[in-house]
Amino acid sequence: MSDRPLYRFAPSPTGYLHLGNARTLLLNALLARRRGGRLLLRLDDTDAARVKPEYVAAIREDLAWLGLAPDLEARQSERADSYGAAFERLKAAGRLYPAYETAEELDRARRLARASHLPPVYDRRALKLTAEQRAALEAEGRRPHWRFRLSGGRAAWEDGCRGRQEIDLDSLSDPVIARDDGGFLYVFTSVVDDAEFGVTEVVRGEDHVANTAVQLDLFAALGAEPPAFAHHNLLTTAEGAGLSKRAGSLSLRSFRAEGIEPLAVAAYAVLIGSAEAVRPVAGLDELAQLVDLAKLSRAPARVDFEELAALSAKTVHGLAFADVAPRLAALGVGGGAVFWETVRGNLRTLAEATDWWRIATGPLPESAERPRAEDSDLIAEAARRLPAEPWDDATWKAWTTDVGAATGRKGRALYAPMRLALTGWPHGPELARLLPFIGRERALERLSASS
Repeated sequence: MSDRPLYRFAPSPTGYLHLGNARTLLLNALLARRRGGRLLLRLDDTDAARVKPEYVAAIREDLAWLGLAPDLEARQSERADSYGAAFERLKAAGRLYPAYETAEELDRARRLARASHLPPVYDRRALKLTAEQRAALEAEGRRPHWRFRLSGGRAAWEDGCRGRQEIDLDSLSDPVIARDDGGFLYVFTSVVDDAEFGVTEVVRGEDHVANTAVQLDLFAALGAEPPAFAHHNLLTTAEGAGLSKRAGSLSLRSFRAEGIEPLAVAAYAVLIGSAEAVRPVAGLDELAQLVDLAKLSRAPARVDFEELAALSAKTVHGLAFADVAPRLAALGVGGGAVFWETVRGNLRTLAEATDWWRIATGPLPESAERPRAEDSDLIAEAARRLPAEPWDDATWKAWTTDVGAATGRKGRALYAPMRLALTGWPHGPELARLLPFIGRERALERLSASS
């Protein structure tokens, strides 16, 4: 077994990953990157009714989109033998017992406990059944589910996010680890996997804190060394609701469709709700250096899509041509590094480079704005004084200086009408750099149409 740290990301392929899932994924992946460790992608795919092949494929696509490649991959659906062997070991050790209550009976018992101001903890009534009573229940057609008998006392650990944690095991119900159909549940299978793969650190949401207390008892019962645990704060919608794969809340697929940069998603998912300011980063290596579990807030962090979109735009503005060249080529955008550096500061998404490439090299769309009628004389004079090619970055200044001298126009009164005539937009990239891409023939055609 490797002596390198092993982290894991364990999604259920029952929906599309959302930003909260990305937070857990990235915290694990970036800590592994910084500490020379490895990342295990474990697909918790035992819920046959809800797991779909497209969700499995989408998880892999989302990881690749974020620039992450797991070192190992496992599927729980292929590990039934390991779970069965661990189950039999616990059973032989007297730590498991069959229980026969239906879901309705358990729910009624919880409601009665609450009504009596008692904690809704399972009362271990199944342990009081005689062999004859169990046989009678099975003769009725009931099949048992199996519970793990907690050892009692206090489960304690040093949490990487929350500091010292202690939970009284007597305050928890003995967990069901196997359903009446023989299927095993997460709280158990996760322990078996972490032990067998040698996971050294588990970073997950704070909604798993109680699970950790139970799982530490399971590790001890199996004679296995537990990993270190850290429970990060959760993300919520702007309204304070939890994120859900079923609801499709803030899914990574939706961000991709909106043109949000994956590096911006990574930075936002990691830095929101922490002592580090949310800001653009140059790459995952830089982001990995900013990860500090101790700096995460204890309060949930609300996601603001507009804040994410603004971060994405800033990320685009900082992307070097080498980082985006293949993507620009796939969009049909030419012009090399010069064109990219000309337009990137005016883009909200990389895909908008396509619009400026069309404006620079094709006909203006019918929706393009035109100069006002009172500016027609200015545009006509600009057409008459249009310099001969070749053009470079100095052409725009020389040309506008000449037109300004001839018309008495200056500042916005000079530049704004000429920009509208040439691009159809009242704002955009610096025309000194864009003009050579438009070219004299196209510029003259546009000026003539506006004069």
